Amino acid sequence: LNNQQVLDKLQVERERGITVKAQTASLVYKCRGQQYLLNLVDTPGHVDFSYEVSRSFLACQGVILLVDATQGVQAQTVANYHLAVNAGLVVVPVINKIDLKHADVDRVSTQMINLFQFKAEKILKVSAKTGEGVDRVLQAIVSELPSPSSNNGKPFKALLFDSWFDQYKGVICLVAIIDGNVTEGDQLTSAGTGKTYTVAKVGIMQPNEKRTRTLFAGQVGYAVVGMRNVEEAQIGDTFFNAKSPVDPLPGFKKAKPMVFASLFPDDQSGYVSLRSAIDRLTLNDSSVSVHGDSSVALGQGFRLGFLGLLHMDVFRQRLEQEFDESVIVTAPTVPFKALLKRKDAEVDILSPSAFPREHDVLEFKEPVVIGTLIFPDDYMGKMINLCVSRRGKQLSMSYIDETRVIMKYSLPLSEIVLDFYDQLKSLSSGYASFDYEESGYQSADLVKLDILLNGKPVDALASIAHQDKAYQTGKDLCTQLKNVVPRQLYEVAIQAVVHGKVIARETVRPLRKDVTAKLYGGDVTRKMKLLKRQAEGKKKLKMIGNVELPKEAFLA
Repeated sequence: LNNQQVLDKLQVERERGITVKAQTASLVYKCRGQQYLLNLVDTPGHVDFSYEVSRSFLACQGVILLVDATQGVQAQTVANYHLAVNAGLVVVPVINKIDLKHADVDRVSTQMINLFQFKAEKILKVSAKTGEGVDRVLQAIVSELPSPSSNNGKPFKALLFDSWFDQYKGVICLVAIIDGNVTEGDQLTSAGTGKTYTVAKVGIMQPNEKRTRTLFAGQVGYAVVGMRNVEEAQIGDTFFNAKSPVDPLPGFKKAKPMVFASLFPDDQSGYVSLRSAIDRLTLNDSSVSVHGDSSVALGQGFRLGFLGLLHMDVFRQRLEQEFDESVIVTAPTVPFKALLKRKDAEVDILSPSAFPREHDVLEFKEPVVIGTLIFPDDYMGKMINLCVSRRGKQLSMSYIDETRVIMKYSLPLSEIVLDFYDQLKSLSSGYASFDYEESGYQSADLVKLDILLNGKPVDALASIAHQDKAYQTGKDLCTQLKNVVPRQLYEVAIQAVVHGKVIARETVRPLRKDVTAKLYGGDVTRKMKLLKRQAEGKKKLKMIGNVELPKEAFLA
């Protein structure tokens, strides 16, 4: 293979240097005179793609916990370790990149022993680049991980845990064979939809598709079953032989979106193609929730739910790169709740347009997360100040070795979705890592922040803010909009409004034509007459003129 990034197939992965999509590869390995088929799944590490990790765990018997010898244990390492332990999987600890000059293997080993209680002799040291120690990892997989508890003699049963769309083959399903076997030509039934399909092709991923014509119990492979409608491929579905029905598998827990944003096509004529692109992309990323949305300023669009801000940005980039869709993305919000007075019912607030009137609400609630920070102790003061400025409450703090600290904070989700991660990296010179998990809701004093352009509200620019931060948020938004709203022939007033009261304002100065240029002298009244006429014309323009906002304004 000429491409060194074998499993990073997406353009966005190669550009950003991160894994965003779990990839499967089957490997035949010979150990102690016997051949073993190893089904490997490469999963992302970032918290925004944790659904890819938890979903892959259901098809596995064990995991390799890979830690960078130069970076040490990161916050997401801790989160993924606990996910694996809770799933009952065997964990094989491995330290990678030991060939690098700045590798500190002893320090990283100490961190893994202190945090995860591994035995020092069980931690394997490898260099994937040079190949040193890789054989020991494969031997550990064979000797320490249990074989799948599958039976070829039982009726066929398979778990659908991933899928993608091919222009010529339709939906390609990635399945883990729990029991029995499947051969091309077999009739399979979906437990979720009840529809029956004929198997056209089956095979394993090595890491590209390799046709085998049959898949046996314990194997992980792909199946082309002539599925054309992307909605039929339900992640977590059970496939069984049409002649031998079985009890369906429990499936996956549905992903809970943490960040919501609206997507609109650049031009309303592109609405249908955008809907088709989103349908195909959500087939490959089932953690995204999709609902219809509309805006007075932007027309018809979609309200999407994501697991985090990076997840949202990667989804937008994939829409542009893989489907050539140009979209406008509104500012992200988190799911708030409101307890109503009359009905005594709790309603979800997924967008500013759904924000209820304040006198109808008994209490507002905002989502809270438990954040884990790992950083060198030199940056202790800066990290504490950052968390306190985001309304955080410290829960615990301890050292994982002589110089690195692990700290837990309770933080409102709305305070960390925008620029918290950037600030964290900036203040710690890139040495800090951050991970979070949801922790319910807490009472909060929330307000709706409206943005007015020349007195007209722009629904796509509205947001929900905490009362204490509404003024600063409104002021910052007005300042940012002033830099992107194009100048007109008349003055444009940008106002931030809370409870009908203007709390911040910026003004875009008008373009000025020199109407007195043609004058070469004479009485001053001639000059004043022309200026007065110009002022009256601008006043009339302001009444009937519409400000056309550029795409950048909705990202401000």
